[in-house]
Amino acid sequence: MTLATPLFFPAEPLPPVADHAEALKAAMRQVAATVSVVTAGREDRTGATVTSATALSVEPATMIVNINRSSSSWPVIARHGHFCVNILSEDQQDISDRFAGKGGLKGAQRYEGAQWTTLASGAPVLTDALAAIDCEVEEVIERHSHAILIGRVLAVSVKGGAPLLYRQGHYGSFQP
Repeated sequence: MTLATPLFFPAEPLPPVADHAEALKAAMRQVAATVSVVTAGREDRTGATVTSATALSVEPATMIVNINRSSSSWPVIARHGHFCVNILSEDQQDISDRFAGKGGLKGAQRYEGAQWTTLASGAPVLTDALAAIDCEVEEVIERHSHAILIGRVLAVSVKGGAPLLYRQGHYGSFQP
């Protein structure tokens, strides 16, 4: 398809292809995103902080999450075939930091200092998360550095409240 008139005019020319990674990072840092912790495993439980979890569909109820394949969470998710998206509230920055690897914590150490349970899949669920969406892996698309997880929703827990947000390397919150 050919457009007679371009729909987008960049303010500056796009950088050379080698610089697209940094340009993309800079562009995506402009987006304020909800912070979630994606958890998986049982005795080998682990997890990762993400800002890339969203509903794919409500009929059927499915989620989409992107996980770096070099993350310690990826093999655990692949092995167990489940994950839980724990949407963090504005007062849970410490949990986000732990699951982002700050302080060097790994695996089960990241779960310390918070209350956890399980729902249908067996993946760890943060009991006081803003919301928790328990999923069974339906499909995995391995592309470049990441695995795109499509999860069938098995159970949902909603507490409500104000979400923890992340933008430009800083945490914030949203107050209507």
